[in-house]
Amino acid sequence: MNQAFTHPGMLHTAQDLAFMKNHVHEEPWKTAYAHLCAQPFSALDFKPEPHTHVIRGPYGKPSIGDKELSSSANAAYSHALQWVVTDDKKHAQKAIEIINAWSSVIWDFQLNDAKLLAAWTGDYFCNAAEILKHTDSGWAEKDIEQFKRMMLTVYYPLLENFFPEANGNWDGAIINTLLCVGIFCDDHAMFNRVVNHYLRGRGNGGITKYIYPSGQCQESTRDQSHTQLGLNEFALACQVAWHQGVDLYKTADNRLALGFEHAARYMLGEDVETYGTISEQGRERVWDIYETAFQHYHHVKGLEMPYCQRAIEQTRGDEKSWLALTMYQGAIKNAPQTLDAPKPSVQAPRAGAQAEPTAEPPDDAIRVSIEDNLQAVLDGCAKGAWVVLDKGLYKLPETLKIPNKVTLSGQGLETVLHLDAEKTGAALTNAQDDLNSVTLRDFVIEGAVKSEPPRDPNSARRTRSYASAPSRAGVVFAAQHVCQMHDLHFEHVTVQNCTLDGVAIRGAQDVTIVACDFSDSGSSVVPGPGLQHNLLMTRSDMVEIRDCRFDTSPWGSGVDISHCHNVVVSNCEVARNALHGVHVTESERVHLVNNLVEGNDAHGIVFDKQMDGCQEVRLTDNLSRNNGKLGICVQDVVEIKIENNMLTDNQNDQ
Repeated sequence: MNQAFTHPGMLHTAQDLAFMKNHVHEEPWKTAYAHLCAQPFSALDFKPEPHTHVIRGPYGKPSIGDKELSSSANAAYSHALQWVVTDDKKHAQKAIEIINAWSSVIWDFQLNDAKLLAAWTGDYFCNAAEILKHTDSGWAEKDIEQFKRMMLTVYYPLLENFFPEANGNWDGAIINTLLCVGIFCDDHAMFNRVVNHYLRGRGNGGITKYIYPSGQCQESTRDQSHTQLGLNEFALACQVAWHQGVDLYKTADNRLALGFEHAARYMLGEDVETYGTISEQGRERVWDIYETAFQHYHHVKGLEMPYCQRAIEQTRGDEKSWLALTMYQGAIKNAPQTLDAPKPSVQAPRAGAQAEPTAEPPDDAIRVSIEDNLQAVLDGCAKGAWVVLDKGLYKLPETLKIPNKVTLSGQGLETVLHLDAEKTGAALTNAQDDLNSVTLRDFVIEGAVKSEPPRDPNSARRTRSYASAPSRAGVVFAAQHVCQMHDLHFEHVTVQNCTLDGVAIRGAQDVTIVACDFSDSGSSVVPGPGLQHNLLMTRSDMVEIRDCRFDTSPWGSGVDISHCHNVVVSNCEVARNALHGVHVTESERVHLVNNLVEGNDAHGIVFDKQMDGCQEVRLTDNLSRNNGKLGICVQDVVEIKIENNMLTDNQNDQ
């Protein structure tokens, strides 16, 4: 945006403040206001205790000045609101006292949670300051300038580069605070830069990184407290931007609404679809976060939000719940027609291993348990045999070599193959150069050194990114000649957390990859970042890839295709990869159709040229959005047909 900022215009416009004042004696605002006033920081005898150096280590240890800062930020905001509601200037004076006390003393933040603490407190201070500055509060110009100095010289240098390496709630909070700083300081460049990060932030930073196309939150496998914390921060950021005429709420087909509904549904006791094991921790407490999203999506835009509505009914009675005062305004005049609740994307339905196997083996199938020598079983089975793995963790002492003419199947998510932690290389590879007539289905290959998922979903990803991490791949099928291997089929297989390629197929003909989930692979190990991917396909012909998920490669692309012919990639989700979504080079007759390609840090879809380039390319009905560069990038392609693709919120699209 380049037009003048609206003031006041962070969480509250002048109209919002007037609404609050006019309705505070009615329900539900009356009870919410009573809850706010009952908080210890809302009392007029509150005394700020400013610190020069504010220190917060991991999980609040050590803690020097951080609790005092947090309570002061809350107090400043509370008294600014009470000033608006009551016209009692004692509250304005208290808010001014608190802000002046800190802005004249604080020098810096230190240790692990420095950015997080600054983000948690900066928005409260800014919202209080915005109200005081644009009402008859009596705040002196020199003190306003002093507050601005604190924001620009203490807060902003710490937060300006965000922190996408952390779990996404960090950047949600930072986005919220920096939007507020930009508005207070009338800094359009800062504001626009923060909007860009919301739309396309790398790592865990942007909205499509934090909430998946299914509605699942990035932190849902960690705990529900952090999930609700992050959702709240993103919603508050959207509300701030909305008041400046920028609609972040609508991004990625109302992705934030989908995330709120997914979280609320789970918090209310229902089952939800997730990748990974969703955490029960924190599920006992539904947080007071749902008012902001519900007000905008339901009352402003007419979107049904049934689970958020139920969550609000449950939280408004909580003595710590007062968000209804600041966010709820009920139905608006000329409300739009009611729209259906947000829906997950249609790409990659039920990708990867499922709770139960998806095919019935023949009666003569060979049954294998975790106590059996799997390699010996495969070596001794007849051609055309089905080998069925029981549930359990199969610890592979060496790379498992797959022979010709065999089907290896499992029991779904509870059948896990894991290469010995001391080993490097691939978990599975081909026993012969001319591998043929092989089917892999209904099991998981875990590429991480530890087979147990970490409590923090972000910790494994960061560990894999270290250059010293062991070089481990999932499946590597490699021939010595073009199309030497043939008839390879993957279905409902999950391959995850490999430092090298999740799946690499080099030199095959007639390959089908159906409903698989190859994600979180491709790190910065030797030979270097950007050279390992979730799926690498090279020197192959007649390849069909459909209904699959290729997400969150820490350093590589979702799908990398080179020197291939006759490839169709359809109805796949390719998201949140650190390089490109789909990268194709030196290939012919490639058709990408109806794929969702979003949130990749480089291009969404790219066809480039190493020497001869690509020929006979078709791009049909793909949605490429919120990528860090172009949605579709085509370089020197001979015969290309591009039809009905949608490009939205990519960085460099014209």
